[in-house]
Amino acid sequence: MTDFILNAQARTDLGKGASRRLRHAANIPAVVYGGDKAAESLTIVAKEIAKLFENEAAYSHVIELNVDGKKQNVIVKAMQRHPSKQFIMHADFIRVVAGQKLTATVPVHFVGEEAPIKKGGEISHVLNEVEVTCLPKDLPEFIEVDLSALEIGAIVHLSDLKAPKGVEFVALAHNDDKAVANVHAPRVAPEAEEGAAE
Repeated sequence: MTDFILNAQARTDLGKGASRRLRHAANIPAVVYGGDKAAESLTIVAKEIAKLFENEAAYSHVIELNVDGKKQNVIVKAMQRHPSKQFIMHADFIRVVAGQKLTATVPVHFVGEEAPIKKGGEISHVLNEVEVTCLPKDLPEFIEVDLSALEIGAIVHLSDLKAPKGVEFVALAHNDDKAVANVHAPRVAPEAEEGAAE
């Protein structure tokens, strides 16, 4: 398992103006909260956090956050990106407490897509990530969805997925059986329809 480490400094200069000054100095504002401690405002070097999150796994892994030499385990709760340039503008982290369940968003990886495509189907990915609840030690890097046995017209729901041991899907706990992917017949191209009419 990869170790994810991020360095940060405590921040006392708060507000919009302060956040703007931080970004001009190639840093980003962040906050960490949860556990039995008060929320902390942080400063993180923009280049460092961008490098960490180049790895998709960092979004669903426990990260060691080193704040002025004091280490704490966290996961990403939310991340704000620039609407067009996509660089990170703000990050929210939540503390991880051993033995205490956490809720996290993990990516969905689709496998076996060739089989339905060979049968003439087209695949639509409805969800690219799912929210899970589990103990920190059970947090999966991703959820795998096998599409190889699907026929045209089939829909894969959250309840069809096998959750790793100790992991629950948050939506299912609220009786929300979301569609994850589906296989549909290709839409007929307009030229083909015109040809048939003639």
